[in-house]
Amino acid sequence: MEKEKFQIEFPINSSKGVLYNCMSTPSGLSEWFCDDVNIKKDVHTFIWDGSEEVARLVTKKKDEYVKFKWLESEEDESDGTYFELRIRVDEMTGERAIIVTDFAEEDDIEDARELWIAQLDNLRRVLGG
Repeated sequence: MEKEKFQIEFPINSSKGVLYNCMSTPSGLSEWFCDDVNIKKDVHTFIWDGSEEVARLVTKKKDEYVKFKWLESEEDESDGTYFELRIRVDEMTGERAIIVTDFAEEDDIEDARELWIAQLDNLRRVLGG
């Protein structure tokens, strides 16, 4: 089944440095994204309620974005799926947003969107926004 790319733009009131820290460090990620995260080199094991998902950090740029690839789908490198958390700052207003890029099967996109929005709401709460 082909996965489709989708994006969510989520306004968030925080500095780029703080946001990047929340997206790229074990302590930051475990505040909002998962219960815990273990990192060995570039492989991140995300833990939720006792279940684990493993992703490789594909690329990152300080204060701009992090991009991960779930390892369960790595056997099929051609599928091209990943998830990315990118910080966008509006040049005119200075407003900040996180742009999430992810992939899901067509029937699952709405559920995936809702899950990301819930996670990002957690992040907003952690940051006091």
